[in-house]
Amino acid sequence: LDGRADLAVHSMKDVPMEFPEGLGLVAICEREDPTDAFVSNHYNSIDELPEGAVVGTASLRREAQLRANRPDLVVKVLRGNVNTRLAKLDAGEYDAIVLASSGLKRLEFHDRIRYCVPAEVSLPAVGQGALGIECRTDDTELLELIAPLNHQDSANRVKAERALNRRLEGGCQVPIAAYALLEDDDMLWLRGLVGAVDGSKIFRVEGRVHRAEGERLGRELGEELLNMGADKVLAEIYGHTPT
Repeated sequence: LDGRADLAVHSMKDVPMEFPEGLGLVAICEREDPTDAFVSNHYNSIDELPEGAVVGTASLRREAQLRANRPDLVVKVLRGNVNTRLAKLDAGEYDAIVLASSGLKRLEFHDRIRYCVPAEVSLPAVGQGALGIECRTDDTELLELIAPLNHQDSANRVKAERALNRRLEGGCQVPIAAYALLEDDDMLWLRGLVGAVDGSKIFRVEGRVHRAEGERLGRELGEELLNMGADKVLAEIYGHTPT
């Protein structure tokens, strides 16, 4: 805001729902692979992991879905940057770890990915794999320069996901997932999920609309999740019920 930087580039899954006055999200770049990546030195998939195997993740969203699909696994917190996390795996602290496919690919760690986890098994985080550009909303010259970087297909998908997340008052450290795909005839398919961290409850919704109505669908699906009981799950994390 004081002019020391012209713009900021963010991972969209970490971008808050609201911006300070005078700043805004002005472009969403073409999305990289939004899936979660299964990384292991000994196993090819989650299904191959033996009972009691230790899986590392720092994401409550991933933990909830892992525990729901494989309650026999031991899920442990995994902290640090990508290199640190891979080093912990290689040191034998974990049998497998789950990271964002996009981060590994951007860092050219393609060979560490055993497989990209299907959305049916681990629904991605809101905006995962996309980069967004933030700048001052009164900088008209910069806005014109940035405009060509906006990838409309990616923007439609991410904005629908963020609309669902906004209705749930979500952030990047809550067990909320949302994933939108564009289909034929400009239809947008949006799936959403809220899970208890222990995997005991998973609430799922989905819907299809024309891509221009994606944000409305996101709000509606967020409301549907709350009505299904996700409000109680989120209240335990937030300390209050989403309104």
